Amino acid sequence: MHGFRRPAAGPPALVAVAHGSRHPGAAPAVRALLARVRALRPGLPVHLGHLELDRPPLDGTLAALRGEVVLVPLLFGRGYHVSHDLPAALAAAGHLTGRIAAPLGPHPLLAEALHDRLLEAGFRAGPQDGGPAVVLAAAGSRAPRSTGDTTRIARLLAARLGGVPVVPAYASAAAPTVPDALRTLAARGHDPRRTAVAACFTAPGRFADRCAALAPGPAAAPLGDHPALARLVLHRYDQALCAATGSGTAPTGAATVAV
Repeated sequence: MHGFRRPAAGPPALVAVAHGSRHPGAAPAVRALLARVRALRPGLPVHLGHLELDRPPLDGTLAALRGEVVLVPLLFGRGYHVSHDLPAALAAAGHLTGRIAAPLGPHPLLAEALHDRLLEAGFRAGPQDGGPAVVLAAAGSRAPRSTGDTTRIARLLAARLGGVPVVPAYASAAAPTVPDALRTLAARGHDPRRTAVAACFTAPGRFADRCAALAPGPAAAPLGDHPALARLVLHRYDQALCAATGSGTAPTGAATVAV
C-alpha cells in the first residue's frame, strides 16, 4: 500500500500536540481551543497529546489511535520539538500512518490573533508622541529556523498593526530577551508606557507569566481559544493532508513533516 489515503470510515484524526505546563490555566486554555476546533469541523476526530508535564502524554494518545493521523503542533516555530520530538513520537507509533503539520507560525491568522489580544489589553497604535511599539515574546529556541520564524511573525504583526515596530524577544535559549528588547525600543525613542508585550503562547505558563510581568505597558494574554487560532489549527491540518494525498509519495507509517 502506498501513499497517505483517507480511510473510508472518515478523515484522519487531528492530534493537537501541546508542550504542556504545570500552570493551572494551561490545560483549560488548550481544551477551550480544541473545543472551538471541533465546533468548526464537526465530525473530525480531534485528540490532544502533550510533550511533557501534562496529561494525556503524546505517546499515550497515539497508542490509543488506529489508522491515519495528522499531528498539528500547537507551537510557533520549527524548533527541536517539531524537527525531532514529533517525528520520533510518530515513528515509535508503528501501527499508525501519519503526517506532521507545520507549526502555527508564521501565518497571517496568527498575526490576527496576536493583534486582537493586544487590543483587548488596551494597546492602541495611534500616532501619539513617543510612538507605540510591541515586543513579541516567544518561548525561544536554539534552532535558527525557529528564531527566523519568530522574526517573520513579528513582521506580519507589524504589518497588521499598520507599521508599528515589533521586536521579537525570547524567554529562554535565544536573544534578545524581553528586557533587552524593551531597552532597544526605549533607546529608539518609544515611550515605555506605550510599549506592549504580545504573547506568542498558546496558553498560560511560566514563560508567558514571566514575559507579561516585564511589560511596562499593556501585556497581552496568551492566544488561547481565539477564533483565528482555531482556524489556523484546521488550516495546518488541511495543508498536511493535501500535501500527503497530492504527492502520493509518503509511505505507510512514515513520519513526514509538512513544513
